[in-house]
Amino acid sequence: MTLQYNAVSLFSGGLDSILAARLIQDQGITVKCIHFTSPFFGKAESIPHWRKVYGLDIDAVDVGEAFVSMLAERPAHGFGKVLNPCVDCKILMMRQAVTIMRELGATILVSGEVLGQRPMSQRRDTLNVIRRDADVRGFLIRPLSAKLLEETEAELNGTIDRSRLGTISGRGRKDQLDLARALCITEIPTPAGGCLLTERENARSYWPVLLHTPKAVANDFDLCNTGRQYWNLDVPKTPLHLCIGRNQADNARLLTLARQGDIIFKTASFPGPIALGRPFPGNAWDATVVHSAATFAASFSPKSTAFAESSNKPVLVKTYAGPDYAAIMRPMEENAVPSVAVTPCRNGSWREYSWDEAREQIRAEARERQSMSTSSTV
Repeated sequence: MTLQYNAVSLFSGGLDSILAARLIQDQGITVKCIHFTSPFFGKAESIPHWRKVYGLDIDAVDVGEAFVSMLAERPAHGFGKVLNPCVDCKILMMRQAVTIMRELGATILVSGEVLGQRPMSQRRDTLNVIRRDADVRGFLIRPLSAKLLEETEAELNGTIDRSRLGTISGRGRKDQLDLARALCITEIPTPAGGCLLTERENARSYWPVLLHTPKAVANDFDLCNTGRQYWNLDVPKTPLHLCIGRNQADNARLLTLARQGDIIFKTASFPGPIALGRPFPGNAWDATVVHSAATFAASFSPKSTAFAESSNKPVLVKTYAGPDYAAIMRPMEENAVPSVAVTPCRNGSWREYSWDEAREQIRAEARERQSMSTSSTV
């Protein structure tokens, strides 16, 4: 028989989401937990463990493309301290969850949000904005803080016993830990944000993609999560992106992420990392740029560098293209662009994007958008 669900619960894998789902499930309500994933968050590989340890029915749902579209269009409620669109993120997830609710025939949406826990997205006014913009008023319940918030239809009609819900608020964790003990939850997740958009190291690589790729897709950010990230800023307004693997896992991942128009670099006779160059729309790499990237990539092969220094001879770097893994794994001669002879060098054209310049550009764009918005309403 097909299991009938009464509620859908947003499930991050953090303690709050575990407690929220359990508070509802332990009232005899059938709950489907949804773990959303994207290039920026999600641990789908942990779901079998979570199911076993917490006794919850959990499925993963990929919202990567929808999330990237929201970033590309810029979040309506802005970014947080780094590149985190926390309010718009929650709205997007709830809208996605509502679609799943309708498919399952469920009537309750559960969220682990705690009143006052996060300064950007969990103030009382912001919680109301999220509820309004996600269009979930009446059936969204936040069990951990429920008795501090407006009653939902499920509480009013007796489906959910409000007296068994929480009055948790603020940024402390003691109440959650006490509740976990009461629910016999013994494996407590360590507190962590879990979103790469809150981390400067990642955001400084994401921002140039958002700035220069109007139609960015999830693959662009999966690429930013793989290996070392370098940029050539010599081309005005259209920097060039080069990713260099740190290890075998990165090298294999770069090959799977390669798509039409990308350029793969690999030293021909010496061990060394895979490098992937990705042109931005309307900006093909000319021979000079390819040579510069090959020179830079070869410098990450110690044996290539040592050979060039000791023999005073160049080394060959294969440059080839392949839109998919199978094409790249064919013998290089089948799809190779002519080899490039280079002297390995960390030339000054390629460098990491700094968080300071990314932050200033993010702020400048936000000021410009605000100015345009103000002008249009005058």
